[in-house]
Amino acid sequence: MTNIADEIKSRCNIVDVIGRHVTLKKMGANYKGLCPFHNEKTPSFLVSEEKQRFICYGCGVAGDVISFVQRVQNLSFLEAAEKLAGEYGIEWQRDVFGAEAKRSVYYDINREAAAFFYRAFRSGRNPALAYMAGRGINDVSLKKFGVGYADGEWDSLHKHLTGKGIDEKLLLELGLISSSKGRAYDKYRNRVIFPIINTRDKIIGFGGRVLDDSLPKYLNSSDSRVFKKKENLYALNVTRQEIAKEGCAILCEGYMDVLSLYRFGVRNVTASLGTALTTDQAAMLKRYAERVVLAYDSDRAGQAAAERGMDILRDAGCKVRVLRMTGAKDPDEYVKAYGREAFLELVERAPSLTDYKLSAARERCDLSSTEGSLAFLKAAAAVLRDLGPVEADVYIRKLAAETRVSEGAIRRETWGGDGDARGSASVRAPLTPARREREADADFGDGSMLERNFIRLMLQSGAYIDRIKPYERVFSTPAAFRIYSAVAALCAEDGEVDMRKLEDALSPSDRDLLLDILEKVRLADTEEAVFTECVNTLRLSALAGREQEIIRMLTVANDEENKERVEALTKELINIQREIKEVKGR
Repeated sequence: MTNIADEIKSRCNIVDVIGRHVTLKKMGANYKGLCPFHNEKTPSFLVSEEKQRFICYGCGVAGDVISFVQRVQNLSFLEAAEKLAGEYGIEWQRDVFGAEAKRSVYYDINREAAAFFYRAFRSGRNPALAYMAGRGINDVSLKKFGVGYADGEWDSLHKHLTGKGIDEKLLLELGLISSSKGRAYDKYRNRVIFPIINTRDKIIGFGGRVLDDSLPKYLNSSDSRVFKKKENLYALNVTRQEIAKEGCAILCEGYMDVLSLYRFGVRNVTASLGTALTTDQAAMLKRYAERVVLAYDSDRAGQAAAERGMDILRDAGCKVRVLRMTGAKDPDEYVKAYGREAFLELVERAPSLTDYKLSAARERCDLSSTEGSLAFLKAAAAVLRDLGPVEADVYIRKLAAETRVSEGAIRRETWGGDGDARGSASVRAPLTPARREREADADFGDGSMLERNFIRLMLQSGAYIDRIKPYERVFSTPAAFRIYSAVAALCAEDGEVDMRKLEDALSPSDRDLLLDILEKVRLADTEEAVFTECVNTLRLSALAGREQEIIRMLTVANDEENKERVEALTKELINIQREIKEVKGR
């Protein structure tokens, strides 16, 4: 792969490639423009044609032509390399990716089928064109997504493709035709056709929407060598850059929702090719955006699918919100009835996964009765079990205020025993790999030495509370942060902390950590030395990070027109390295 990558970088001029996305101006030996990776008004993005490298002085991003395409189009290394190879006529698939070369035959057949459907859609008046016009989809969107038409005949596509010498067996493999009693016939008839295109711009399958009352209403390609429904999302080839730009994906059920939202200017949208969202699709979405808004249909089936999908997205590491629509059954209807701004406001107000689940539980229970209230609390406890300790603590306080049930009782209902959020394995929800990773990140341990030392200093003297506050980001362990917050809140004017009140304010597990810190962290009249050592450790970490950032920015910045900037960065680097030595010597 290294040789192929080197060939791509040698034959692809980085200025030409970046120039398609950034307006570049010649500045001496290099080119400058506005960085495509962060918002700026003064150009800080530099491209070196001589070194075939780019760098941004504003955000610190740097790399070569392949990494640029990776970033700007949200592709993997292989996808970016293949895209550039194709654009510059570099025949590398057969040598390096033989399987991909074999799949290219299937891609070519699908492309020919898509062209056939598209020509049929554009060849004058026809039922599909009339249907899409009636649904309010404009011509720009129809062309953007390559919408086509399969007529009502039994063998139009079959005749066209076999007439071009394409083996009927390949058409059966791709699901373009079906066979019964020795007779082959078109799979798609009398339908609007939606080509399914992957992020490498390869047509991998099709979806067809019926134009009469026939069933099934939607018909998708069956799995083949080039199409796996569970691994792909509709329209991501068109919308992935908008999704990455917004940092948020709006996930719908179907093709029409995507086209309608896109027509109204909502561009960070995609669809899951049906209601059954998969872990592969969730992982793909996570590549482009951390936030996902589920915009499934408002009917019972759609909401049930949303409830299944939200957990899959959460376990993939996404921050999930769920759209709640009233007055429309799906995003297509809603945006047409109320407009773009109303839809975006709905997205903005979409409740989080936990809020949605608790709200759904409320709606299912009669809170005016004792039985209904108990049923709601049991349902709420099931939701709480899947949260991290900090998030669970916040919701327990809210539920206690709402239901007038003590926090302790809610904790015991949730985790059993003494209400410890760590609980026993028997009462906790099953651990998925993603959840296990989240809980590891949450760190249920005893906290770092920095956290423990800071807490001990605050307990020793309230005077340290204000001095430690600028460094409160160090409290990354949830239990340590809760203790820090409680100490800060309970510190009296004389700087003393009432230990009894502090212990009462903490959960049993947090009290255990507090007592462990009191027992094991010994200051021995060295409070100021311990504080200084902690601060120096944090300072060294920050300095080391900035040092590496400057070194990265200087990799290509040694040309005459950047002389002042290079000198400034070099001077800063020298000062940082000097400061690191001084801090280490203290």
